[in-house]
Amino acid sequence: MTPSPHLLRAVGRLVGAGAVAGAALTAYALCEARAYTLRRVELPILPSGQRPLRVLHLSDVHMTPGQHRKQQWLRGLASLEPDLVINTGDNLAHLRSVPVMLDALGPLLDVPGVFVFGSNDYFAPSLRNPVRYLLPDNGTRHTDTPQLPWPELRDSFVAAGWRDLTNRTDTLGVQETSFAFAGVDDPHLAYDDLAAVAGPADADADVRLGVAHAPYLRVLDQFAADGYDAVIAGHTHGGQVCLPGFGALTTNCDLEPARAKGLHRHPADSRPGDPGSAWLHVSAGLGTSPYARIRVACRPEATLLTLTEAR
Repeated sequence: MTPSPHLLRAVGRLVGAGAVAGAALTAYALCEARAYTLRRVELPILPSGQRPLRVLHLSDVHMTPGQHRKQQWLRGLASLEPDLVINTGDNLAHLRSVPVMLDALGPLLDVPGVFVFGSNDYFAPSLRNPVRYLLPDNGTRHTDTPQLPWPELRDSFVAAGWRDLTNRTDTLGVQETSFAFAGVDDPHLAYDDLAAVAGPADADADVRLGVAHAPYLRVLDQFAADGYDAVIAGHTHGGQVCLPGFGALTTNCDLEPARAKGLHRHPADSRPGDPGSAWLHVSAGLGTSPYARIRVACRPEATLLTLTEAR
């Protein structure tokens, strides 16, 4: 049977409307990925009587040399005058990104800081099917791409005075506050050595922070059980493609999507003061893979954490 002209016109209109809607969604997602946003969060963990501290949490920048708008925005964060910078990795996305990343950080490198690395500091990104991020993790890790110049980035951070928390503990004084840190290498690559940082957090420190790139539950569980006041992480991109009114569909780790970004408790049903409980802050990050520069209902971000007295 030959379709009627009326049916053909109706089908044509539907196809045209779908194409327009798809193009509009793609354009929105491309714009969203460049809508850099500063989040402000209060984290109540300071001892009584200490003045608030401003902590800038940076994560998942995924910098390439040609991303001039991102570089300019990142450079402007120095005007916040933070007391401490915490960098939770995935800084790089190109073999020539180290000088660009250092230039974009600028005066922030003069601020006390700590850092860990993620998989995209170690290995160059590659073109992948983005739908796979929505499927269950099959354990495949892409470590067959060229290595990025992460030793150069690490050495530059350390030369600037930032503390390398790769599977190690450290202490740092910031203003009148003493910090005890424990950090691990990227859990997504199973590079984390939890045994190396295991044990009770320093009871003499004013603030105890765990730092990791990817917020895998095994890492969060240990840091919380060891008495760290908060865990700082990234990796999830906040879900990157979210449903308005619903949120993230995935986290690319075993953290549940409800905690894909922002400030939460760990364990999720715990409260401040509970034994073995900690705050958890997950950054949605500033970037994406250069092969999938889209975000939906999940703007790229840096976070200014204001540490205040514990309540």
